[in-house]
This record gives sequence, structure tokens and C-alpha cells, in this order.
Amino acid sequence: MNLHRGNNFDDFLNEEGILEEVSARAHKHLISLQLSDIMKKSKISKINLAKKMQTSRYQLDRILDPENTAISLESLERIAHALGKKLHIEIA
Repeated sequence: MNLHRGNNFDDFLNEEGILEEVSARAHKHLISLQLSDIMKKSKISKINLAKKMQTSRYQLDRILDPENTAISLESLERIAHALGKKLHIEIA
């Protein structure tokens, strides 16, 4: 018997009370992957990127950590700018 009668996986996560947490982790993981891809294509190391951002390698590692969802918009804007990109955020 199906205890969860939602229409989709989001309904299940919402019933479990973890939709926002799971969604935040998934979004942060995608952002981390995008940033890593951009760094590889641009051939920029973490050390050089940290210098461009005028921050420490430790702080950059926190931004790039896919498990760390406590990243400010300002930090994301700074890393995008340092990589020559623009940050786009959309609520759908």
C-alpha cells in the first residue's frame, strides 16, 4: 500500500518535511558543478580564482562545496564576476 499519495516526488518530499532542504542541496550541487566546469574551461585554478576574488582558498572552497548551502548571493555574484560571468537567478 502506498502511504504517500502525492502526484510527484516533490509532494512526497513535502509530506516528509524535507522539500526545501533537498531542493537547496540539489541547487547548490548544480551550481558547484557549473562553477567547476567554468573553471576547467577557463583553465583557472582555485588559487588564482581566490586571488581574483580577493579571498582565501578556504573561503573559495566553502563556495564550491556542493554540501554547503549557506552561501550568500554576494558570494555567488563575486565568483561569477571573477570568472567573467553574470549571475542569473530565476524563481519559477
